[in-house]
Amino acid sequence: MTGSLKHVYDFHGYPISEELLLGLGSGLGFVYFHFKGTDPFYGGRANHASPRAEGLEKTAGRRTGVAVASHATSSARVAQAELRQLLEAGEPTLVYVDMGFLPYFDLPAGYHFGGHVVVVAGYDPQTGQVLIADRDQQLHSVDWDVLEQARGSAFRPFPPRHSWYTFDFSNAREPRPSDVRAAITEVCDGMLTPPIGNLGVRGIRKAIQETLRWPDALGTDALRRTCFNTALFIDARGGTGGGIFRYMYARFLGEAASITGEARLDELGSELNAIGDLWEDVAATFSAAAELDNPADLLGPATRPMYEIADREELLWQSLKTLTADEA
Repeated sequence: MTGSLKHVYDFHGYPISEELLLGLGSGLGFVYFHFKGTDPFYGGRANHASPRAEGLEKTAGRRTGVAVASHATSSARVAQAELRQLLEAGEPTLVYVDMGFLPYFDLPAGYHFGGHVVVVAGYDPQTGQVLIADRDQQLHSVDWDVLEQARGSAFRPFPPRHSWYTFDFSNAREPRPSDVRAAITEVCDGMLTPPIGNLGVRGIRKAIQETLRWPDALGTDALRRTCFNTALFIDARGGTGGGIFRYMYARFLGEAASITGEARLDELGSELNAIGDLWEDVAATFSAAAELDNPADLLGPATRPMYEIADREELLWQSLKTLTADEA
């Protein structure tokens, strides 16, 4: 989603890196869950909009002087009318979609993920098509009906619910060192002292235990699909930038070092980059498991690097928290 958010900032004349938006939005974390009726899920994002969290979009906006408003409706008709009005006013619009419905993704039949964000950049009423800016550089032409299907998807665990964002850049500014430090501290707190055991470093350790139990809870087809999905949301195919967002956050720490004047942030970024390499090993093994007749054979090897990952991440976030506290 940070790639789409960057498109909006670029359009309004405030170029900013995707990495800086991820970092300022306190967007890095870890989550493991397995809700009834859904496949198990690994995620590397944090600060999703909810009654308890303002969401990455608003957090990044607050730290760059951009006023961000969120909108949602249960009415497809209202959602379509609002989007047309914004596009006719020349305002590219950030919307949530189920990426399984977007034809330019090469995804298996039946795949759904409604937590994906794109920018609808234009609409041609003559052809009934919209232009979508996604995480790549190419604009994608999609039928309006396809877009509405993607916006109105009811597939769990992240139905888009016709959600969209609008932006006011009238007071936009450069992020301050205090903004960067506060953002890093929030991520450290989320990784070290999460409210539940499914999140943060505790969540990584729980994911190891739960993953080894997947064969008891899932049939072979569901297990194969879950292995594929897990690999997808760790490596770059799922929009993480690789390493379950660790590579991107490592680059953010490099930018943070420049903004704050604290060179040790860049050094810790190098350590996080190495941790990202371990996450890529995990993804590769899950991907291989998805191709096996018996994917359970590789669950042990897939999770083995995660013991080291959890230990190294715990030390990293402790070091970052100490460093940002010292700076304050």
